[in-house]
Amino acid sequence: QFFVFCHGLLQLSQLLVSGYLKSSISTIERRYGLSSQTSGLLASFNEVGNTLLIVFISYFGSRVHRPRFIGCGAILVSLAGFLMSLPHFITGPYKYDQSVASIFSNTTDLCQPRVPGSQGNLSDTSCTPHAARENHEVLLVMFIAQALLGIGGVPIQPFGISYIDDFASERNSPLYLGILFSVTIIGPGVAFMLGSAMLRFYVDIDKVDGDDVQLTNKDPRWVGAWWLGFLVAASLVAISAVPYFFFPREMPKEENPRFSHFPWMIIFLYTSSVCNTFPFFLSDFPLVLLRNLRHPVFLLVVLAQVNLSAMVAGLATFMGKFLERQFSLTASLANMIIGAVNIPGAMVGIVVGGAILKRFQMSLRQCSAMCVLGMFLCLLLALPLLFLGCPTQKVAGVTYSESSEFGHHALECNLQCNCPEKAYNPICGSNGIEYISPCSAGCSVVNISTDNNSVLKYTNCSCISENGLAGSAKPGTCGTGCSHLFLPFVVLSCLAGILASTSHTPSFMLILRSIQPEDKSFAVGIQFMLLRVLAWMPGPVLYGSAIDTTCILWEKKCDRKAACRYYDNNLFRQR
Repeated sequence: QFFVFCHGLLQLSQLLVSGYLKSSISTIERRYGLSSQTSGLLASFNEVGNTLLIVFISYFGSRVHRPRFIGCGAILVSLAGFLMSLPHFITGPYKYDQSVASIFSNTTDLCQPRVPGSQGNLSDTSCTPHAARENHEVLLVMFIAQALLGIGGVPIQPFGISYIDDFASERNSPLYLGILFSVTIIGPGVAFMLGSAMLRFYVDIDKVDGDDVQLTNKDPRWVGAWWLGFLVAASLVAISAVPYFFFPREMPKEENPRFSHFPWMIIFLYTSSVCNTFPFFLSDFPLVLLRNLRHPVFLLVVLAQVNLSAMVAGLATFMGKFLERQFSLTASLANMIIGAVNIPGAMVGIVVGGAILKRFQMSLRQCSAMCVLGMFLCLLLALPLLFLGCPTQKVAGVTYSESSEFGHHALECNLQCNCPEKAYNPICGSNGIEYISPCSAGCSVVNISTDNNSVLKYTNCSCISENGLAGSAKPGTCGTGCSHLFLPFVVLSCLAGILASTSHTPSFMLILRSIQPEDKSFAVGIQFMLLRVLAWMPGPVLYGSAIDTTCILWEKKCDRKAACRYYDNNLFRQR
């Protein structure tokens, strides 16, 4: 029982490390200027290390000291977690464009008419080789960390399950595995909640004084302390790895007379047998593979699960980013919604699906009917989501122009301002139009609150006309004006998720019951491999690429595209 407790804790903290990346992905994109395609690849990169090794590990299953192997894997995972946060410590503080001179820089992005012979205001910070190299280093470290995370995670689940299955009594084994199963579902929810808590702090909380930060967490330039969560999660993994080095290689088996069964725990019993029986298949591997892949039910159900999993993998990675952009939420709130509403919804669906199966003792045909019905209802509820949203706010020179024939950024009203091309410090004019920086709106005066050095408003803006006079603007984006659609969106997406996940257990049963008994464990093994290779790996990358195609304005770093500043929200939502 102590082993089961330790294993639950370890699986939870391992999921914290991998799930936390998904919750902070939009923040990391902004901090290091990554496109969504790159961040999608990063998010799915841990599957690479995992898939390559799972076959070997299953092969050695019964010949090694399993608890010790799990402990080593866990130490790798915690190392990966610490590595993930390393970029924060090797790069300098986060820089953003400012209107008020501060300890970071004495430049400003206000409108300052050109003085002959002067240097312009916010000069495009020269692209030093160091800056370009630093960016490659950051990516390299993160990709290595993700690969290590995948490799370290390999022994944890198979060895843990087979160890419990070997030494627990038949009666308690399903219960223990059920406990572990519920932990694996709760894990990602906890990870998103952790993300929600950490992203409220400013990224450089350890490098700069709180008073010098002129951003609030509603500002589009705000970057939260993404690295803190990795430290927390990695420390938890390290702590829960310790007991494994003291468990024996074999335990005396628990004794119990009777045997009772949960419906959806069967899945786990098979997963565990995959790990024990893999070696015998390596000889007649091709024969069995062909026999299973020629089986129409098996093939169709696995392909259906691949489609569903690819969708889940993409959504889990970019749903937070979508909520932030579509409904102008902070990253912290978006994670809170996903962790507290959407993931628990999916858990409810899985449990309900299993309960219906057990209650009505369904035949195979009824199982497939239940899957189809769940999916169909899910589609019906998800259709309105295409329309629940608003277009991108009006941004001068990007999505909106008073006159149709002017070039990029070149509003006549701010020609004398000598604006830097790259400035990004969005402000919302009193006319309801957003400007990329105070300079592009032609604002020359800034009002600062006396107590905490933060910007109250910009005045004397030549591009914003108010009753014929120069208008004013307040810092921050205008927002999409979509808050009234936010609640219906969350409710519908949660219900759709519940309905889709009711088919989780019946689809497993379809696979387990339609295959010849001696192929069962092998079939489940093939299924997991196919899900990994066809769904979990490409899913986030495909989603990220699709999201990138909807970008209207890219941030430029060293003449390459970095993170996206503005998306076409309608396209983003539809794609």
